[in-house]
Amino acid sequence: MDHFLYRDGTLFAEDVPIRDIAASVGTPFYVYSCATLTRHYRLFEEALSGLDHLVCFAVKSNGNQAVLAHLAKLGAGMDVVSGGEYRRARAAGVPGERIVFSGVGKTAEEMRLALEGGIRQFNLESEPEMQRLSRVASEMGTIAPVTVRVNPDVDARTHEKIATGKSENKFGIPIARAREVYAEAAALPGLDVIGIDVHIGSQLTDLEPFEIAYEKVAELTRQLRADGHDIRRLDLGGGLGIPYERSNSAPPLPIEYGEVIKRTVGDLDVEVEIEPGRLISGNAGLLVSGVTYVKQGEGRDFLILDAAMNDLIRPAMYGAWHDIIPVEEPAPGVDQTPYDIVGPVCESGDTFAKQRHMPPLAEGDLVAFRSAGAYGAVMASEYNTRPLIPEVLVKDDHFAVIRARPTFDEIIKRDTVPEWL
Repeated sequence: MDHFLYRDGTLFAEDVPIRDIAASVGTPFYVYSCATLTRHYRLFEEALSGLDHLVCFAVKSNGNQAVLAHLAKLGAGMDVVSGGEYRRARAAGVPGERIVFSGVGKTAEEMRLALEGGIRQFNLESEPEMQRLSRVASEMGTIAPVTVRVNPDVDARTHEKIATGKSENKFGIPIARAREVYAEAAALPGLDVIGIDVHIGSQLTDLEPFEIAYEKVAELTRQLRADGHDIRRLDLGGGLGIPYERSNSAPPLPIEYGEVIKRTVGDLDVEVEIEPGRLISGNAGLLVSGVTYVKQGEGRDFLILDAAMNDLIRPAMYGAWHDIIPVEEPAPGVDQTPYDIVGPVCESGDTFAKQRHMPPLAEGDLVAFRSAGAYGAVMASEYNTRPLIPEVLVKDDHFAVIRARPTFDEIIKRDTVPEWL
């Protein structure tokens, strides 16, 4: 469910007409709904009720500080994968003890940053990283709380570019070596081994891979405790999918996901962490774009938009589907026309959809990409010297620009031409 609905023939974000935002900030732009973010976060809270738990929002899915601040006020922790994301979370008011640091390539500088600013835990991905953190923490005279990410070799049945739990993926240590690696971690100075981390992929629409992975983690917990380790926290990752295409069958609900967690690890007397991103922010955002041209081609027609692949890379990168709807509601029974929906970037890959049936549209009309609140603005670039587009946050009947569109002068002045050239 989201809070982007037609009302009186036009699309609203909560109680704000989309066309009013477009008139104020220009197109294209991203718009997020506070009500939808709140609802989706609380679904996970309800799903884990009865367990000692923390829901950590995956900052990589949407890193805008206003979004982070809104979720933090609801009680969310944050899962970060870089020093930059750590800084974003802290700037949004998230205390260090509610931030989990994941990622395969943490630098010594990032480790020092988190140890100085406060950290809930580091999710370690390899033995070299474990040894580096031990050195850094020892040099600082402090103790780093850690889990070790285990790779359970589970097929998440998702796109190959966002699968993270198979043996050939770069993430974590093989679960078969876990006892050996945990023994090494426990012997290193500066580390406090508190738990286990696992994450098998993103956009999962089937609960079975989660169940298989979590059963393996439960068994490993028992083994490690028998070896003398005080395993008191399980970070179970994120990855629960959303329905990008409305004709698809609905993915599992958070409450069903919570039942899997309770069934597999609920008897272990541990604190449970999860790291949802897409399911909290995905359907909480739209990308709104204007029609620049309607072009008749050889055997097909094109809608050329003012948004492009640099604004929303998912269709070009993953072949991803987004529902695209007109901002002005079409009349019932209006004929639909197949269009290739494309952007202005000089790449054939700058295509959002092929032969997508849409009501008749004309230059200046507005369209909205649904489910664009995750992995949209955070993955954008300024390719073709196209400015990053505004982000807007809506709450009830008011809205605010939470990231402004930079000017061309600001973009160009970032470059420096050396005096000797």
